[in-house]
Amino acid sequence: MRKLILAYVLLWGTDSSFSQDTISLSDIAPASHIIDMNFTESERVMMYPGLRDNVSDFKKMHEINLPNSIPMSLWQSPVLPGMHFNTKQEPINWNIPANISLPKNKNELAFYSILELASLIKNRKISSVDLTKFFIDRIKKYGDTLQCVISITEKIAMQEAQQADEEIAKGKYRGPLHGIPYGLKDLFAVKGTKTTWGAAPYKEQDIEEDSYVYLKLKSAGAVLIAKFTLGALAMGDYWYGGRTKNPWNLNYGSSGSSAGSTSATVAGLVPFAIGTETYGSIISPSHTCGATGLRPTFGSVSRTGGMTLSWSLDKIGPICRSAEDDAVVFAAIHGSDGKDGSAVNMPFNYTGNVDFKKLKIAYASNYFNKLIPTANDWKVLEALRKLGAKIDSVEFPDSTVYSFDIIGIVIGSESAAAFDDLTRLNIDDQLTRQTPGDWPNYFRTARFIPAVEYVNANRHRYLLMKKMNELFEKYDIVICPTWTGKQMAITNLTGHPALCMPTGFDDKSLPTSITLLGKLYGEAQLLAVGKAFQKASEYEDKHPDLFK
Repeated sequence: MRKLILAYVLLWGTDSSFSQDTISLSDIAPASHIIDMNFTESERVMMYPGLRDNVSDFKKMHEINLPNSIPMSLWQSPVLPGMHFNTKQEPINWNIPANISLPKNKNELAFYSILELASLIKNRKISSVDLTKFFIDRIKKYGDTLQCVISITEKIAMQEAQQADEEIAKGKYRGPLHGIPYGLKDLFAVKGTKTTWGAAPYKEQDIEEDSYVYLKLKSAGAVLIAKFTLGALAMGDYWYGGRTKNPWNLNYGSSGSSAGSTSATVAGLVPFAIGTETYGSIISPSHTCGATGLRPTFGSVSRTGGMTLSWSLDKIGPICRSAEDDAVVFAAIHGSDGKDGSAVNMPFNYTGNVDFKKLKIAYASNYFNKLIPTANDWKVLEALRKLGAKIDSVEFPDSTVYSFDIIGIVIGSESAAAFDDLTRLNIDDQLTRQTPGDWPNYFRTARFIPAVEYVNANRHRYLLMKKMNELFEKYDIVICPTWTGKQMAITNLTGHPALCMPTGFDDKSLPTSITLLGKLYGEAQLLAVGKAFQKASEYEDKHPDLFK
């Protein structure tokens, strides 16, 4: 054995191509413990040349710049073999109310629904220019208070609003978003704007591209008035300029990472905004701030022109004040441009109507049974039963199928790759937050996830997908408390859509919520149920006093 070791050392140790190599044979044993492996001495000797070759290849790879926009060649799909879906898009007839009037107190416009504002614009009771100026004024008045705004896109807004007014005057009405102001989470590129990703190293970044979601909204006639804060690189509510606030209590953060989009919408600074989710970034701030947030099926909206955090998990969705507003926005943005390999063109056949007698609904008893009897979550079941829903009790697949942190391995591996140069070139030192739970440390730690374990985590993910498919073969809607159990990790991994809606307030006068889960590409049904619940309740009509 000693002769074998000596032979290898002599053979490889004298090779001039490795003269600058920084790893040694003695590095292998301690490194192997990090990946839960134990190699014999002879195995380590045999591995050594290959490991040095790997390092040499890594260095060559590091010499080639890979921008965040370059994708993997592997594309995630939530669809399992044998699944079939309706692929025909039916026309959507939006019920734009006819008799909407301007309020005596103009500030009340801030909390009109999208369809109410659409009625005013379509019937030329207010111009898009005037409505746009109204919301820009609110952003200027309250944006700093909430720390929710990165940039006001006033020049773009006025151009788009003027165009909307001219088109509507000529009888060219594009639909319910025509002339309606909105905001984007500032990880979407728009030509002529900074795209900061909420992070100090990128706060002067120009990306001369128009993102897919912006182009879709522009095509619908919507008016971009602001780009909103996100937690740095899509984590939390801390960005390079501070911490985005909860409109209900400025002593609290808004949660994230769609922090500014949610805070601004709830405070009436925009009628709606666009957010993204990798692991809770639509649902979490919607719960915290009392918004109605839709996390669509994975791949329902092309991510072209958006910052990548995790190729197999990132999703785009609307953050609004009602389920029907979510439906209006989702109808405009869903689909593929052919540039995002995970994005698909699936129909969104929304009617807003639901027959509860035909709908199969269940609630996650293993989560609900842990709640106190007076929890607001129970009121949701009561309200739906009054509407005629029969609601079964079901055990949500949880610890039996999710015994280790699958999503952590997936996000860690993919996000560390997406921001490889940030770590390798020590640019991460410029990020504002530097705690053990923030990206700099997270990316560094993820460098030690072996490729084998990343692949196997995704194989376990496949088993999760099969388990969730079994559940949704039996039910159309599954109701879960938003913050109970591991459902958010599981459903983000499987790609199922989720709708988070307000359900009242807790003992600190902060919003509470419920989450409805739907079938893959079942957003129309999910939002119709949400609309019915909200029509029978009043939670989505509550607004923070400070911003009325």
